[in-house]
Amino acid sequence: MDQNLINLLIGVVGAIVGWVLKVIWGAIQELQMDMKDIEKELHTEYVSKDDFHVALDEIKDMFKRIFDKLDNKADK
Repeated sequence: MDQNLINLLIGVVGAIVGWVLKVIWGAIQELQMDMKDIEKELHTEYVSKDDFHVALDEIKDMFKRIFDKLDNKADK
């Protein structure tokens, strides 16, 4: 009787561990799919770092020209 009880406990614990591992595996697979979707969106919806720096440099140059014109006006 003792051996049957031990085998039953091992079987139950094994089943529980197997179920937990299956749930974890499913969650990991779902996260990987979400990451792939996010990576696809990054290329279409967000600005790349290089493009942002180019646009920022253009804005800085425009402000510099405006401030230079304002300084020339103030000197007169």
